[in-house]
Amino acid sequence: MRAITIVFCMLALSDCSLAPHYEPPQVDTPVAYKEKGPWLHATPKSAALDRGPWWQMYGDPTLDSLEAKVICSNQNLKAALARFEEARAVLAEQRSAQYPSIVGVFNSARYGTSSNVANPAPTTVYNDQVLSANATYEVDVWGRVRNSVANAKSLAEASAADLFALDLSIHAELAKDYFSLRGDDAMQQVLDKSVTVYEKQFYLIHKRYKGGASSIADVDQAQSQLDNAKTLAADMHLKRSQLEHAIAVLIGEPPAVFSLATALPQAKKVTIVPQLPSTLLERRPDIAEAELKVQAANYNIGVARAAYFPAFNLSAGIGFESTSLGNLLSKPSLTWALGPTAASSLINNGNSPLITQTIFDGGKLVSLTQQAWAQYFETVANYREAVLKAYQEVEDNLTALRQLDKENMTQTSASFAANRAVKQAMFRYKEGLTTYLDVVVIQNIALQAELSKTNVQMRRQIASVQLIKALGGGYQKG
Repeated sequence: MRAITIVFCMLALSDCSLAPHYEPPQVDTPVAYKEKGPWLHATPKSAALDRGPWWQMYGDPTLDSLEAKVICSNQNLKAALARFEEARAVLAEQRSAQYPSIVGVFNSARYGTSSNVANPAPTTVYNDQVLSANATYEVDVWGRVRNSVANAKSLAEASAADLFALDLSIHAELAKDYFSLRGDDAMQQVLDKSVTVYEKQFYLIHKRYKGGASSIADVDQAQSQLDNAKTLAADMHLKRSQLEHAIAVLIGEPPAVFSLATALPQAKKVTIVPQLPSTLLERRPDIAEAELKVQAANYNIGVARAAYFPAFNLSAGIGFESTSLGNLLSKPSLTWALGPTAASSLINNGNSPLITQTIFDGGKLVSLTQQAWAQYFETVANYREAVLKAYQEVEDNLTALRQLDKENMTQTSASFAANRAVKQAMFRYKEGLTTYLDVVVIQNIALQAELSKTNVQMRRQIASVQLIKALGGGYQKG
């Protein structure tokens, strides 16, 4: 009767949890972004929701086909998926502790006992056959098991958020590399045209030199200008090749068998209108991951605290025991046990205590609790840092888009003016009104202006991709 009373008391206490009451860490949330603009009021969505193929807004079929390959072929994504499956398996393992553990045992042995003892057994040599099922169960009085399960669940959800964050990051990295490659294609075209023009000019100036109409200085300047342009063109080939190799790895293909045909940029210029800062915390999967790790650390404190209190274990067993296999499964061979020693008594007459309590451990439990609290404060700091970084990334790219739009306008004007100046300089040189050095200077200015214009347009596309990533994927068209 006492045993039943103790069991009922333990079950009544099993709703207790020693984990601190969890609340998400407080962070400062700005009312609006620093950059001026029309911010959207929208209901935030879970960080785990699919944001859709946001790259399709650029209207580039080649980019779309490359992005589609990432999902099934990127090795980093496969590794993250494996980590998620591992975290789910750990959760299932922790949940198993909420149920009794049942072990089937069969033991067959032959024993010989001494006859030279005070009370010798009637039979000194005998067989012992045992077939039993033994159950043990830890009554979760202090919430150790439940907090362990909650910890594992939060970590599994954090692993899922990490998978979504990596998926977003890899798609954005591919778009960034692709736009960089197309920008290099455009600059390569400018350089190749310049090389062609400079070759013709060098040929003409060399002929003028032979005819006495130009000096050797003009020839050297034309040669230097031509070689410098060739050097820039060769370096651009190098940059493009490396970007092509990077794209190959992102889509899971060996760089040696992957290539992209040269083409001018086709992607459309897009405008992103972000939602208010308050929605950012629920859109970005990396922030969700950081917050879930705070949850997990909070539950781990409960696990550490529970170790200070007694552990309660129930056990029971039922089976058959006989000296021969012939009558092992008969009714007279039935044996059972219920109570603290039940789980082991049917096997070897051992002892499985009902209650265990640590008396002295040299400060181990205190240290484990301190570790749990330290890990909690670390995850809180990491969460707040992730939030600050998210706001920084949005602000950076909002600023970049605004400034790059301005740069594109001024640089386009500068390039147009420089090309017009080149025509005037060539006319003046042919008429003998100026030296070829003046032509070289103006042509170099025009070349750099054209390259800068293409570079600004490329950076603007990349900034839009980075803003989409900073906003947690998805987009709103302006």
